[in-house]
Amino acid sequence: MWDHLRKCAKKPRGEGDIEGDDEGYYFDQDVSRKQLAHAIILHEYPLSIVDHVGFRNFVASLQPMFKMVSRNTIKNDILKFFDNLKSKTASLLDRVTSRVAITTDMWTSNSNKKGLMAITGHFIDDSWGIQSHIFRFVYVPAPHDKDALCSALINCLFDWNLERRISTITVDNSSTNNAMMRTLLDEKLNKRDLLLDGRVFHVRCAAHILNLIVQEGLKLIGESIGKIRDSVLYWIGSAGRIERFEKAARLLHCSCKKNLEYDCPTRWNSTYLMLRTALEYKEVFKKLSLTDSNYKSYPTEEQWSHAEDVCGKLKLFYHITEQFSGTRYPTSSQYFTKVCEIKMELEDWAKSFNPLISSMASAMLLKFQKYWDDVHVMMGIAAIFDPRYKMKLVEFFLPQICGKDVSTKIQEIRSHCYDLFHDYNSRLSSPRESFEVCSSSEVVNLIEGDRLSSFDRFVASSRATMEKKSELDLYLEESLLPQTPSYDNLSWWKTNGLKFPTLQKMARDLLAIPVSTVASESAFSTSGRLISPHRSRLHPTTLEALMCART
Repeated sequence: MWDHLRKCAKKPRGEGDIEGDDEGYYFDQDVSRKQLAHAIILHEYPLSIVDHVGFRNFVASLQPMFKMVSRNTIKNDILKFFDNLKSKTASLLDRVTSRVAITTDMWTSNSNKKGLMAITGHFIDDSWGIQSHIFRFVYVPAPHDKDALCSALINCLFDWNLERRISTITVDNSSTNNAMMRTLLDEKLNKRDLLLDGRVFHVRCAAHILNLIVQEGLKLIGESIGKIRDSVLYWIGSAGRIERFEKAARLLHCSCKKNLEYDCPTRWNSTYLMLRTALEYKEVFKKLSLTDSNYKSYPTEEQWSHAEDVCGKLKLFYHITEQFSGTRYPTSSQYFTKVCEIKMELEDWAKSFNPLISSMASAMLLKFQKYWDDVHVMMGIAAIFDPRYKMKLVEFFLPQICGKDVSTKIQEIRSHCYDLFHDYNSRLSSPRESFEVCSSSEVVNLIEGDRLSSFDRFVASSRATMEKKSELDLYLEESLLPQTPSYDNLSWWKTNGLKFPTLQKMARDLLAIPVSTVASESAFSTSGRLISPHRSRLHPTTLEALMCART
């Protein structure tokens, strides 16, 4: 076979091939099949790609020895890949000692409009890296009421043996989800297994709340940005207009090299991106309005001014939404700060002399107060677990955003933090009754040690008169760390476990809590998450394998 391969007419060769080049190469059909299955999972290729003539010819040109598989065979390969991944994830969960934070997100099938629930677990592993795994991508039959959602979620938790290891569940803001969370707490789970008996169990998706706040503001400025939207639509309407626009931009030496973008109504960030780009081409629009009589949607100076003001305001929400939706770094410790920043900015905008901005801010503040007037206490606690801020951050921000009862709210967060600390402390300090047989040398050491027992009792009695400080007391009393760009909160807690063992355990659970249910690319949408048409037609088991194996 080796002799044949060296002279095979069908085997492609490069210009630099020499006779001995292939001796170190070994082709494995099974490895190639696994790689093909992984590529389909990773890039959402349709299973039918294995039937495409062009793809088959391409693979044959790379490796004629590869025997292309059928659609049914590649489906089975994907299911095997998924089963293997599930086993590895289950083994990993058995090894780690931390709690698991859960997020749930509903998807809609593009073709048949079926509802599917994605249930994802988030935790910090023993190397202090953030792990996220989709546990289930399960079909939920209609109607999607609290009982149907609760059943799907609780079955997943029991399947993965997580019912006693949950820290929080993050869901978006809907009355059905609120009812589902109440059912979970009151009927399905044992509150004694939860942190603070379930008082911090329910976390509302921050990205979803930001969406609601921004959309409320955009309702009032539709007329002001409408002319810019119409202008963009006009100049991207044909290839000829695009060329004329680009030529005008070159003549005016416009530094912007971005293409004009038309916004999507269900993605508010696209409105921000459209305005940001259009404002950079303002002079180009102006020049073309003087030379093209058919261009009748040129905005007035006042409308340009409104667009500039609105774009500047949306920039803050755009960046905070991206930060909230991160998956590779802790977001819970940032939540409190960012929410306070939003509240303070909105209050400043409400005082604007621009009536459009002030009315927009007032509408957004009403929506803010509906969802965030009482900041989730767990997020306040998570902020304390950044040694650069601790309680000082809470004491700094709350007086600026709370009109009254500031001291009460500060004390509430502090009390919950201490309650949580005592909760962890009691779980970690369960009595141990283990006895070992001593060797003869150890007996000698015990006799010598016993001679100092009276000294030990003396020291213990003197300590009893002093007020004993807890780990949390000592941590809060230490000086704040300097704010440096390279600071890594996870690394700090990883290396300070000997000093603060109970707090390290708390930090490991708290910093794994995601404040958003969706990744950044989906966080700006108000239309829900959609499954592509070619995947909507798949069997639910195959679809679940494809979605879960992507993590």
